[in-house]
Amino acid sequence: MGKKFADLRAQMSLESQARAEATAQAMLAEMPLNELRQARGLSQKMLAEVLHVQQPSIAKMEKRTDMYLSTLRSHIEAMGGQLEIVARFPDGTVKISNFSDLGSNVGV
Repeated sequence: MGKKFADLRAQMSLESQARAEATAQAMLAEMPLNELRQARGLSQKMLAEVLHVQQPSIAKMEKRTDMYLSTLRSHIEAMGGQLEIVARFPDGTVKISNFSDLGSNVGV
């Protein structure tokens, strides 16, 4: 029988535990749409019902590398989130506010 993760973790040094936690948080902070949907506990069918589209359109959208912001916004909002556009520069980060007036379900 395999060992429990909690037992293995307890055997790690505090430094190793902190590194593992930082790596896990970094992985959770950045992921493709399909993994985000799955992490939120939603199926493509469930998301399609919320967005009033067919399941194949969700599958197609999750594979796209280019889409309207309004489409992405509605997808994120259907998962219970809020889309923010941020520009990162060497000297700082700026939240872009132009898109806050976009309505939901536009471009879906």
